[in-house]
Amino acid sequence: MSDDPRRRAAHYRLGDDPAPEETPSRPERGRRPEDQTLYVDGQIRAAMARGEFDELPLAGKPLPARVYRHDPDWWLKQLMERENVSGVLPPALALRREDAELDDLLDTSGSETHVRDLLTDFNRRVVEARRQLQGGPPVVTPLRDVEEEVAAWRERLRVRAAARPTPPPPRRRWWQRRTSRG
Repeated sequence: MSDDPRRRAAHYRLGDDPAPEETPSRPERGRRPEDQTLYVDGQIRAAMARGEFDELPLAGKPLPARVYRHDPDWWLKQLMERENVSGVLPPALALRREDAELDDLLDTSGSETHVRDLLTDFNRRVVEARRQLQGGPPVVTPLRDVEEEVAAWRERLRVRAAARPTPPPPRRRWWQRRTSRG
């Protein structure tokens, strides 16, 4: 440890008093590069001993390609991954995905008017995407017939209701039983 009283006071306040063999003294300017390497290696060893490298997010895993490959959009990709951003597809692809998931969405709906509203909104967006002359893949998503889809929704609802087991009737307590005496 150096003889600088300010440095000793700072170590005392932080509660860590590094032993001289644990961290070599900082090399002065103009010293040889080997001395600087020894200093850096000592700092890394001391940090490892304190456990500062434990529980890092990529510990024990290979580095992802974005870490070591130059990518000008690295920050955008990292933001999208961190914030779990989705839905930034061209309208044609977004409508294809929504068309594939529409029956499941309709099944979660509780009323016929809500199902009709969802189908009307979906058809309106398909027509709107077909009218736009922007680049991108063509819109090949078919329109949904509202009456046929509502009938199919009713049938799926009926099948689910029939598949649900009926609960047994509640047991009557002794004071609720009717007596056969007149």
